[in-house]
Amino acid sequence: MTDDVGLIWREQAPLVLTALLRRSRDFDACEDAVQDALVDAARSWPRSGVPDDPRAWLVRVASRRLVDRHRAEAARQRRERVVVDPAATAPAADQPCVVVDHDDTLALMLRCAHPDLTDASRIALILRAVGGLSTAQIAAGFLVPEATMAQRISRAKATLRQADEPLPPAAPHDVAARLDAVRTALSLIFTEGHTTSGGDRLLDLDLAREAIRLTERLHRALPDDGETTGLLALMLLGAARFDARSDEQGELIPLEHQDRRRWDRAMIARAVAMLESTLPVGPVGPFQLQAAIAAVHAESPTAETTDWRQITVLYRMLDRIAPSPPVALNLAVAVGMADGPQAGLEALRRIESPVLERNHRFHAARAHLLERDGQREPARAAFLRAAELTRSIPEQRYLRRRAEIR
Repeated sequence: MTDDVGLIWREQAPLVLTALLRRSRDFDACEDAVQDALVDAARSWPRSGVPDDPRAWLVRVASRRLVDRHRAEAARQRRERVVVDPAATAPAADQPCVVVDHDDTLALMLRCAHPDLTDASRIALILRAVGGLSTAQIAAGFLVPEATMAQRISRAKATLRQADEPLPPAAPHDVAARLDAVRTALSLIFTEGHTTSGGDRLLDLDLAREAIRLTERLHRALPDDGETTGLLALMLLGAARFDARSDEQGELIPLEHQDRRRWDRAMIARAVAMLESTLPVGPVGPFQLQAAIAAVHAESPTAETTDWRQITVLYRMLDRIAPSPPVALNLAVAVGMADGPQAGLEALRRIESPVLERNHRFHAARAHLLERDGQREPARAAFLRAAELTRSIPEQRYLRRRAEIR
């Protein structure tokens, strides 16, 4: 599939899925029908050209596929009933009548944050339906095993099938909770684009840019929402470093070794201005704090002049209002950079858990601190353990190179 076709698909797939879900409660069947339409587009569009109205084309093809699935299921049920009662007959199956849906992707995200779902399931469903992330990618974002995430997504889909209205619009009292889920999902989509959780690419720029595009739209709709502003600033600060994050061969360059002349200073200035406009207003939320941390890095002229004590203070604030294993891990690293590697290693020991033990970033952080403390052999073992755990090939290569440094 060409880049242009892939970009059109990424933009239109959530809207096509919404159109199908308006007539069918079966999320799995709708999702499969949309994927079938993608296959048809990949085969025909490169030869015949992209249609004038690609969304209508995709909805039409996906609708036909969904009808075929309903007919096949109805026929299977009729056969089963005839086996049980040869005299039984079954009424014809209802055929979904799907029309082109003009709701935008943000509306679908809000609808996916269904009030009957848990927060984690809301976010996972958005990542699947809108972000197009695989179960493995979503699991990586939540630091849980893939099987656990597959069960969560299956339960979420089952809940929607049983709901009175599978994708209802947000009621006024439910908007805040839904917005929290949408912002978190957008953050995870950007994170997957910023550093892919698996495969041979370090970055998925299309995915990261789509997350920024959607967050820009959310920010335009809610210009006075501090957390949305913070999220957009956080993404811009991350995107400003894209050109410096890998070399010509696509190999990872860690933050401390990046050529800061390649950072997009205009993008950084815009993000910092956004933060300066929203932080004094309050209340300060997790995305604003994360963006403030990223801004400290972005405004440091060199890695050596980074104000790690300020970063540590900000991470402690973040740990108080939104504790999580990744926050605890980043706080431990900040402590190690501000107060010395021994302090960082002690902080890592205090937060050690099964969740972090199976996460490669925990072992990479430990390796980094052990190396700074002069414990070369334990550092080497930790680098190799981190390389074993990550599914990202560029990260594997980087971590193995670090393990071999004497």
